[in-house]
Amino acid sequence: MDIFHKLQTRVARNRRSYTLIPSEMAVLPVVSVLAPSRVRFRLHMLCGFFALASFVWGYNIGILATIYVHTGFKKALHKPNASQTGLITAIYYLGTWISYLFLSHPAADRLGRRWAAFGGVFVTSVGAALQAGANGHGAYSMMIIGRIICGIGLAVVSTSVPLYQSECAPTTDRGRYVVMNHIGLVAGLAVAFWVGYGFSGWTTDKGNYYGWRLSIMVQYIPAIIFMIGVPFCPETPRWLVEHGHMNRAQASLAYLRDSEPTSDEVLMELESIRASVASHRAASESSWTVLFTHKPLFRRLWRAALLQFMAQMCGNTAMKYYLPSIFTSLGIEHRLTLLISGVESTLKIGCTIIEMLIIDRVGRRTTLVVGCVVMGIALLINGALPQAYPHNINRASDYACIVFIFFYTFGYSIGFGPAAWVYGSEIFPTNLRARGLNFAASGGAIGSIVAAQTWPVGIQNIGSKTYFIFMAINFASAFIIIFAYPETKRRSLEDMDLLFGDYHSDRNLVRGETGSDGPPEEVHVSPKADRDRV
Repeated sequence: MDIFHKLQTRVARNRRSYTLIPSEMAVLPVVSVLAPSRVRFRLHMLCGFFALASFVWGYNIGILATIYVHTGFKKALHKPNASQTGLITAIYYLGTWISYLFLSHPAADRLGRRWAAFGGVFVTSVGAALQAGANGHGAYSMMIIGRIICGIGLAVVSTSVPLYQSECAPTTDRGRYVVMNHIGLVAGLAVAFWVGYGFSGWTTDKGNYYGWRLSIMVQYIPAIIFMIGVPFCPETPRWLVEHGHMNRAQASLAYLRDSEPTSDEVLMELESIRASVASHRAASESSWTVLFTHKPLFRRLWRAALLQFMAQMCGNTAMKYYLPSIFTSLGIEHRLTLLISGVESTLKIGCTIIEMLIIDRVGRRTTLVVGCVVMGIALLINGALPQAYPHNINRASDYACIVFIFFYTFGYSIGFGPAAWVYGSEIFPTNLRARGLNFAASGGAIGSIVAAQTWPVGIQNIGSKTYFIFMAINFASAFIIIFAYPETKRRSLEDMDLLFGDYHSDRNLVRGETGSDGPPEEVHVSPKADRDRV
């Protein structure tokens, strides 16, 4: 008798609260106990290690903001104007957009979550080498090509890491572990600003030539550590089940839950994953187009994509790339702008840790809405004060703008920054999760391209009124989230059908994908779950 028959025998003798799934599958008790402290420590270490890849992602973004104001960089690229600088920023997101649509999800589905992250970091390292080596007449072209390659690699990182964390974590604490992805990102941003600040003091001729190049190459330290460590990490149980590696999935899940492979907890969760994967594969195995053609899946896709789009159009892209330039416009000296930027990015780490502690308690939707309101108010102040006191005639006004930029940081760090990735990584079924999250993330890439091009041109032409554009987007986003996004906290990954619709029970879809003309499988849900469906 195999392990799943043993499990069903045990369940039949143990009458507890059940979640009913399609009739040909086992009926399983809901596993929702809090993880023991030893399990939490193990998961924190594992998810924290994968946050190293996110650190590379954040560093790659942050260091560009510091080299934009570096004398040696300007000289090497022949003093690029605002449009050229905007293209260097935006072209990265063209690379991410291409990768999200055509590369990231096949890598995560075929190679596995951990090896996809490995490949993404490796490709990013190649792009970073091109950027650091930019010189001569072809310097600008090398920078552009390097940015595209980094975009391709980091798109894989940005989706495979939260997928890994989400699929390894228990239901009750899933948000906590996926937020570690964003902690890695903001830690990379912070270190990049401090490294840029350190190299800005090297003002000799050698410093002007090597300083900004060496600051780019610092990212090889976490990249190499991550690539060495990946082979020693387990693959996610859900990916292993999806690819038929049941014994490895059982061993992986036992390791993640710090339990015996034959324990009830491991067997119940493994069977729940197997049943979910089997049912979803039966409904959508033939084509990923069901994400667009089938309502329950499209409900998830447009929400995740719009959330990523709003997360970039809220002004975050401008703050990541142009923060030192923003401080310079407030009349602050060059090195001091990098110092303040380093402090601001370090603050993000603390704010994101706060988000990690509260997201599973107050929920995704609450943190998103509060974050939008805080960011909108901060942008309103930063747009209004320079209009009232132009040309830096009032130092108190300039300092107030700096303070409210820190308020903006707080709003983003408890809202869009981590929560958009948490939400997108948990609402899709296992066999479409990588593809769904990557399609959704492409919405963020489009938002970043628009914002990266809009900000420098807007500041050059209409000044601080540019802030009002992004302020309006934040307030509009808050209303959209309130009315269009259901709460997902404490829902298992296999339980999202209750919120967004059970797509594998659709008659036409099943007939089209399986060749069956029979009636659809009946799926029973509780009255409460039915009320929660959107």
